[in-house]
Amino acid sequence: MKNDPIRVGIVGAGDNTRAKHIPGLQAIEGVEIISVCNRGRKSSERAARQFGIPKVYDNWLELVEAPDTNTIVIGTWPDLHAPVTRAALEADKHVLCEARMAMNAKEAHEMLEAARKRPHLIAQVVPSPFTLRVDRVVKRLLADGYPGEVLAIDVQSRGAFPDREAPLTWRQDFNLSGLNVLSLGIWYEAVMRWVGEAIRVMAMGKTFVKMRTDPQTGTLRAVRIPEQIDVLAEMACGAQAHFGISAVQGLGGTDEVTLFGSEGTLRFAEGKLYGGRKG
Repeated sequence: MKNDPIRVGIVGAGDNTRAKHIPGLQAIEGVEIISVCNRGRKSSERAARQFGIPKVYDNWLELVEAPDTNTIVIGTWPDLHAPVTRAALEADKHVLCEARMAMNAKEAHEMLEAARKRPHLIAQVVPSPFTLRVDRVVKRLLADGYPGEVLAIDVQSRGAFPDREAPLTWRQDFNLSGLNVLSLGIWYEAVMRWVGEAIRVMAMGKTFVKMRTDPQTGTLRAVRIPEQIDVLAEMACGAQAHFGISAVQGLGGTDEVTLFGSEGTLRFAEGKLYGGRKG
């Protein structure tokens, strides 16, 4: 069984899937991309031509249930992550789901429960990529006591000046993105890999551009997802963390994560890890 080819069906062939996932999968020996289903027939056929994918489906459920694949890669917006994941697992297929995992915690727990019922299958969410290159080094430094006791954690992710004329995107559309806010989940996942989870949180968020034009309908729609959020968290390791995530802090500087310890500090910024100790 372990030598059987991995036959992949793609549900959702958006920008990131075409730029990263499909080329990456096609570069792996023993992996075959068999089918694709995007939001419409034309875009599905366009992706199939671009990557030489032999079969196009008009309906994602038909693709998932078809016997020609054993693995489903989900590259849709978050509104379909849970239903496609559950359907794939019910069809006895492995799942790789694009982040963000789900629309809300309820959907995420349902996905987890469905995966636990089928331990012979692999069900994975695409990991937060920002810190992957330094994760092992950070964890080794923490285990070796380089910063001492971690006391405070500061995460800053800043955007450009707000564009009040820009149309509504899926990231701002509650019906497509759910409760996901900016890059908060991605940064929290990265921090959690280093020091563990939060046990208590409080937050304040704000939306500055209250209405945006829906490009599909041309009508104005209310924007419910914050353009800036500040989260205070008590971490299981004992540290206090602050996550400042913003899409409106023009010229605010680079994204960065800093771990402040009793003996030293670790800082990750612009893809590089810096460290210093007192004395």
